[in-house]
Amino acid sequence: MVKDSFSHVTTWVFDLDNTLYDPKVRLFDQIEVRMADYVMKELNVSLNEAHDLRARYWRKYGTTLAGLMREHDIDPNPYLLDVHDISFDALTPDPELATLIKSLPGRRIVYTNGTAPYAENVLSGRGLDGLFDAIYGIEHASYLPKPERAAFEQVFEKDGVTPTVAAMFEDDVRNLEAPHAMGMRTVHVAPEPHDADHIHHHTHDLTGFLRALV
Repeated sequence: MVKDSFSHVTTWVFDLDNTLYDPKVRLFDQIEVRMADYVMKELNVSLNEAHDLRARYWRKYGTTLAGLMREHDIDPNPYLLDVHDISFDALTPDPELATLIKSLPGRRIVYTNGTAPYAENVLSGRGLDGLFDAIYGIEHASYLPKPERAAFEQVFEKDGVTPTVAAMFEDDVRNLEAPHAMGMRTVHVAPEPHDADHIHHHTHDLTGFLRALV
């Protein structure tokens, strides 16, 4: 039954963080520490204030960077280089996931609110490098973040994605609203399900879910 609902799909779009690796790895914790440190130094605020701003901007704008750009005119490039300068040692290869992704029919892309170079490091750590036809970061959407529809539209136009024959795998429920509205098949990848009309499927096990599709 699940496989049948993806029979029309010719493009497979994957988010990166907490989607192509287990959230238990807590890779993003390192990035949050670096974000707060950057905000503290750039805005001359306390560490607690920096953490509050980081979280508030993420909730309001989709990413901390979006808030910093809109409210403080922060240059995105130095920020992105700094916050993604982390250790990837916690990542481990997943040969079965690699085989399943490679078996998906059609075009396979990664689209993240991080940067493409950062995504390449994560994919390498997971043994998933070389499997995707393209990797897109926030820099490919003029620094607009998911969940903004305009961000998806820019990336999909660049890649030539036809949303009505595409699927989106994503851990953040907000980031599935625009893909659903554009006609994509949506898959929420997270430990717990979330009941919303814009989510077609939920899985806590991406490898197991893909196993049912190929």
